Amino acid sequence: MSGQWQVAVDRDRCIGSGLCAGTAPAHFALVDKKSQPLHTLVDPDEAVTDAADCCPVEAILITDPTTGTTLAPL
Repeated sequence: MSGQWQVAVDRDRCIGSGLCAGTAPAHFALVDKKSQPLHTLVDPDEAVTDAADCCPVEAILITDPTTGTTLAPL
């Protein structure tokens, strides 16, 4: 897949488990006990989709910014 991915975190839904920051520390950090993407546009990286897939409340959304297609969680 070419291009970049858009990363968003629903901070109202986030419970601050930290799984995303542990799974993809180059892409997520906990700020005020909630997940925050370090960058909203990222190069495709399996660690980013793994973080979205492991979020217990599905607060992370990875999309293709060109098409709007959801890439994770599926």
